[in-house]
Amino acid sequence: MIAAIAWAVILGVGGGLMTPIGDWYRNLRKPPWQPPDWAFGPAWTIILGLAAWAGVIAWHAARDPDDQRAIIIVFLVNAVFHFSWSPLFFRLRRPDWALIEVVFLWTSIAAMIAALAPISPTAALLIVPYILWVSFAAVLNRAIVALNRPFAAR
Repeated sequence: MIAAIAWAVILGVGGGLMTPIGDWYRNLRKPPWQPPDWAFGPAWTIILGLAAWAGVIAWHAARDPDDQRAIIIVFLVNAVFHFSWSPLFFRLRRPDWALIEVVFLWTSIAAMIAALAPISPTAALLIVPYILWVSFAAVLNRAIVALNRPFAAR
C-alpha cells in the first residue's frame, strides 16, 4: 500500500511541478471546450488515487510472483510515460512532441488495464478513468497543436 501511495503522490506532485502555467501557456490558443486550469489538479488527484487503489487491489489478488512482477512492470512503465508528457509540453514548449508522446502514455495505460484484468477485474476498472482522461487530454493536445502550430519556430 505504501508503494502504491508513493507512486500516486510522486506522479501527482512531479507532474504538477513539471507543469508551469506561465505566459507562454496562457497565450496559447485553446479550444473553447478546454476545462479551466484549476480542474486539472483535482482530476489528476482522483485518477491517480484510483490507479493506486487498483495497484493495491491487484497486488492482493495476485496469484504468484509473476503476477506481482507484471503489476510492478506496468506501473513503472506507466510512470515513465506519465512523467514524459509535461516536460515536453510545458518545459520544452513542444505540444507537437507531447502529442506523439501521449500515444505511448495511452498505450501504457491500456497495458495496465490488460495486465490487471486477469488478476483483478475490479482493479482494471479502476484504471478506466485514467485512460478516459488521457484520451480527452490527447484530443485537447491535438486541438492546441492545430490552433498554434508551428512550434519549432517559436
